[in-house]
Amino acid sequence: MFALLRSRALRVVPVLVLGTAPAAFAQSSAAPQPVRGEVTDSATRAALPGAIVRWLGTDQATTTDNKGLFVLPYSTKATSGRLVVNALGYRPDTVQAAGYVRVPLKGSAELQEVVITERAPSYSSLTPTNTQVISAQDLTKSACCNLAESFETNASVEVSTTDAASGAKQIQMLGLDGSYSLLTVDNLPALRGLSSPYRLNYLAGPWIENIDIIKGMGSVVNGYESISGQVNVRLKEPDATDRLLFNAYVNDFGKFDLNLNTSARINPKLSTALLLHADHLGNRIDRNKDGFMDLPLATQYNVMNKWKYKSGKAIVSELGVGALRETRLGGQVGFREGEVGNPNYGITQETNRYTAYNKTSYTWPSKPYQSLGLLLSGTSHKFNSTFGGSTYGLPFDVVLQEGNLFRPQRQYDGTQRTGLATLLFQSAIGNTSHVYRLGASYLYDDYQEYLRTGPNAAETPAQTRQRELRARTERVPGAFAEYTYQNSRNLTVVAGARADYHNLYGWFLTPRLNVKYDPTTSTVLRLAAGRGYRVANPIAENSGMLVSSRPFSIADNLQPERAWNVGGSLSQYFTVAGRQATFVADYYYTTFQNQVVADPYSLPSMLIIGNLAPGGRSFSRSFQAEVQVEPVKGLHAKAAYKWLDVKTNYGNRLLPKPLTPQHRLFANVGYASAYDKWRADLTAQWYGKRPYAPGLAHQHDGGSAAGPVLRYSPRFATLNAQLTRAFKRFDVYAGVENLTNYRQRNPIDAAAQPFGPMFDAAMNWGPIYGRLTYLGMRFRLE
Repeated sequence: MFALLRSRALRVVPVLVLGTAPAAFAQSSAAPQPVRGEVTDSATRAALPGAIVRWLGTDQATTTDNKGLFVLPYSTKATSGRLVVNALGYRPDTVQAAGYVRVPLKGSAELQEVVITERAPSYSSLTPTNTQVISAQDLTKSACCNLAESFETNASVEVSTTDAASGAKQIQMLGLDGSYSLLTVDNLPALRGLSSPYRLNYLAGPWIENIDIIKGMGSVVNGYESISGQVNVRLKEPDATDRLLFNAYVNDFGKFDLNLNTSARINPKLSTALLLHADHLGNRIDRNKDGFMDLPLATQYNVMNKWKYKSGKAIVSELGVGALRETRLGGQVGFREGEVGNPNYGITQETNRYTAYNKTSYTWPSKPYQSLGLLLSGTSHKFNSTFGGSTYGLPFDVVLQEGNLFRPQRQYDGTQRTGLATLLFQSAIGNTSHVYRLGASYLYDDYQEYLRTGPNAAETPAQTRQRELRARTERVPGAFAEYTYQNSRNLTVVAGARADYHNLYGWFLTPRLNVKYDPTTSTVLRLAAGRGYRVANPIAENSGMLVSSRPFSIADNLQPERAWNVGGSLSQYFTVAGRQATFVADYYYTTFQNQVVADPYSLPSMLIIGNLAPGGRSFSRSFQAEVQVEPVKGLHAKAAYKWLDVKTNYGNRLLPKPLTPQHRLFANVGYASAYDKWRADLTAQWYGKRPYAPGLAHQHDGGSAAGPVLRYSPRFATLNAQLTRAFKRFDVYAGVENLTNYRQRNPIDAAAQPFGPMFDAAMNWGPIYGRLTYLGMRFRLE
């Protein structure tokens, strides 16, 4: 049931977490069938990715995926019917290929240094969803100080900054903002709602074991919110991670990151891990000389403690608690927080976040395919922020009336408290070719937001408060069912549906379907279709616009967003010079029945937020093709092309979504020497023109009665490189981002007059601070 709960009784469960098929397959005696199974560590029972499984006496072999699972086609040369299993750092084993094969390997104490001869493919051939895995090895190809930087060497997800001053970042998948992608941590919904502007900074890179990127519709078990896909971040496990990992990073801005991971086995059944992170940037950097800091000053302290209990028979339980505190200060170089009368524009933010979760499962000892699980999680997220001048020691209303010398433009505060409970039962009908899951869930969300812009002469204080306060409490009980069929040869079908009753908006009915068909042993076809719902948070999701003079005009009757997503993919596995290679192409179409549209086009002096107009259209079409090869030993290369067509009705015109490039090219080359002592990585990205919505500073640049003329950013490319030297217990790495020093010219309109009507830092389409160099080290005790 949970990817982290890997007891012997749950061997069929991890593959199902993301809506996949069971790992157990019924074998037919009518015709030779592929052998399926899994390889694990005999001591920790953790999955072993990259293990080699070969028919005894032949060269026909395969490797296990990131969950330790494998599928090995039948070989007529395998007369003994036995398998040889090898994994780096483990003693090889020979087993009989009968039924579903489970191979626990014992560690080899004699093995000191190893050579990585083969890596598990990043695109899984087993899951019915189009899933790409960013492995722990991939995460070392760039600095990866936090989740935002973990996608640097990936083509499916793009990370962009929301504005040129606050430092907030967001992801895009299928051309849609990150709010349409469900972000989960250890397969539990997390970092959603009001945390969206800065959530990519809230997970430290060294905490992450790997990242699953799922395009299209996933499982109904994870809720109704996913529309474009899911990003699941798997953190280090208490029973399967290093005893000690220390990571230190510093760049030429003067920013440093420190991370310390520790783990301990209290006894054979109980283990724990403590994950610590701190980062700090204290230098005021203005490389483009526009008077604004290129990055905000920031300090973050972050801690996560995980406990894991395995009874050894039927019960597995995991408990985690976390806390985060972050402060930010951006704006003009001369801004000082708390300095009354300071004439400079500033941005301040203080965030406090607390999380806790528990996952417990019981598996019937005599029925390893049958289990019952309970998932609980809770979050408290609170922040206070200002966009403008100093307000220290003065009431907000008084400050607003004192003139431009130190008046704030906006004050945005928010609190979110969330609770989620899910009860899940899984079993089989007759045999594990027919697996079903039933469950019930309850979601509680309490939101309190204040966007304070000051009193209006025509309003009473009560009316002002009503206008500035956005509060809602969501209570959503739901139930779901999912059926998985697998014929043990080449077809997997996952069909699910859920019904949720929202106390504010009524029923949400969410059907979803995933189909995987393997025409040959090296070709995989997938189809995904389904529906998703989402209640928007229009201020948080457009926080970049707070760093501008545009006021927000938000409609009173915002309705839930509803969308259908349908698409599919082709995965072709082949060999180049005797080494594994992969080609993947996918296409997805998303269409909205309703969307909360933020319209920056219709009025350059205002951001209009409302429901999609009746009869209006909003859609996203996404195509991506990617190839991964290893032309020579140790040299890995991948290249991708992405095409996006994302359009929405703004007013009465169908226009492209701002700041979304239609074309994108990606290439990554990595080389590892023998024993991985030297590693070099080079990543290039090219972006096509991006449309953007200019503010009042460009109101005379053309246009007509039908609206302003669209403006486009220039095409540009970036180049990142990193070199790593590995020693016995530690690595030293150095890198450079944006090697060509490309920068967006004048990223802030009217930067010299930030309190004027033409100020706008929200149309950020390219790099701001240019080239960045960094140095780091990792020390570990296994």
